Amino acid sequence: MSDGRVRAYLGLGGNIGDPVANMAAALRAIDARADTGVAAVSRLFRTPPWGNTDQPWFVNACAAVDTALSPRALLDVCLDTERSLKRERTLRWGPRTIDLDVLDYDGRSIAEEGLDLPHPRMTQRAFVMVPLAEIAPDLVLDGRRAVEIAVALDAAGIEPASGDGRWWRGV
Repeated sequence: MSDGRVRAYLGLGGNIGDPVANMAAALRAIDARADTGVAAVSRLFRTPPWGNTDQPWFVNACAAVDTALSPRALLDVCLDTERSLKRERTLRWGPRTIDLDVLDYDGRSIAEEGLDLPHPRMTQRAFVMVPLAEIAPDLVLDGRRAVEIAVALDAAGIEPASGDGRWWRGV
């Protein structure tokens, strides 16, 4: 990007309250910032719970953003956005109103306190890789293209829940 911005990818999800409205509000808030803009958004996907399976199904999506923020600052924006949407962290892999994860930041490998990029274990999770492959099929992770990783994962139960990636614009 010529203006000092880099491409980063975010994972979004939720399964309590109105996760679609929360995800849309999160994307609109991020897109309204002067230092970060939404470049692409996947369709919504209805996905079975992962980890703690005794909870409602999730809605997941991924977004590409172009940002002038550092990786840490982008993570902070995501966490602040979650808090503004009443996210409470009580149970690992538990129910949530909204979840925003930085998945990849300009292809960089980063290992800092509270920030590991690319996001650890994302290449093992179809609920991340299916929507990510939709907007970034050629993104290379672990030496493979996102689309190759996605098709190799067990995507049983994952189904599109919107016709396209415009769902966040007017919810």
